[in-house]
Amino acid sequence: MTSLLDTLDRPLRDLRVSVTDRCNFRCTYCMPREVFGKDFAFLERSALLSFGEIHRLVRLFREEGVEKIRITGGEPLVRRKIERLIEMIAYHGDLDLTLTTNGSLLAQKAQALKDAGLKRITVSLDSLDDTVFRAMNDVDFPVARVLAGIEAADRAGLHPIKVNAVIKRGVNDHTAVQMARFFKGSGHILRFIEFMDVGATNGWQMQHVVPSAELAALIGRELPIEPMQPNYRGEVAERWRYLDGSGEVGFISSVTQAFCRDCTRARLSAEGSLYTCLFATEGTDLRAPLRADASDEDLRALIRRVWTRRGDRYSEIRSADTAKLRKVEMSYIGG
Repeated sequence: MTSLLDTLDRPLRDLRVSVTDRCNFRCTYCMPREVFGKDFAFLERSALLSFGEIHRLVRLFREEGVEKIRITGGEPLVRRKIERLIEMIAYHGDLDLTLTTNGSLLAQKAQALKDAGLKRITVSLDSLDDTVFRAMNDVDFPVARVLAGIEAADRAGLHPIKVNAVIKRGVNDHTAVQMARFFKGSGHILRFIEFMDVGATNGWQMQHVVPSAELAALIGRELPIEPMQPNYRGEVAERWRYLDGSGEVGFISSVTQAFCRDCTRARLSAEGSLYTCLFATEGTDLRAPLRADASDEDLRALIRRVWTRRGDRYSEIRSADTAKLRKVEMSYIGG
């Protein structure tokens, strides 16, 4: 199969598929309550892509070179009968099929997801400190129930399990070493993510960021680690191994070390818009042609047109601008 390349010669390999815009958490960096409150207008069910529509698009993306499908949300496990969609996509056994969840419903769903054909799973968990975690998810959800979900996924064989922790300075950075120690030797892969803007409305500021280099040094002082080679081109996490052979830890440097040049990912929103950058605010509507009975070839041509024109490198631009702003800030305070 000929690779589909964008204007910077990046192939299309990964597709993130959002199945809902709803979430049962109100994490302060993602869906803050002041924005996503009780009056927020979420999508009507009819506006969401059906499982059949998602499956059709996944099949077409697969034909264009996509190798990995990640099911996301919102929180994907709040979508009713999500196991059915997993089963439909898993029919294409050559796809790397994974899902990212906040873990709140994972204890109940893990075995059904595995039985449906899900290969592995990523769980978001920002702290093991219960007070900190409850404050960050802002719905008073306890750490213990997320850990129970991870244990259920482990028993079901959804391996390897990855655990993502978004680190915000002054909020949960003091619990990072505790998390590393807890997951070290567990067989699960803990990955620390630099706190970042996920839009233009959450008041993101550089002083909230703990750079991965700083975090790696902090962890390494207590739990010695060394860098590893990436598994594949475009892998977002920098991999480090524990020197005693008890596993690995990852760092996703979305702010300080942008990885746009190797980005092979597109995302499909819950209402059927195709975005070529995680931070993009405008996408290409695939739902309308789907529901207007477009042929497979017409849809594939649209996908090819969008990707081959892609030149996104938002994180690189934002990182450069952030560095400039940081220098200005330091000049004002005499740094």
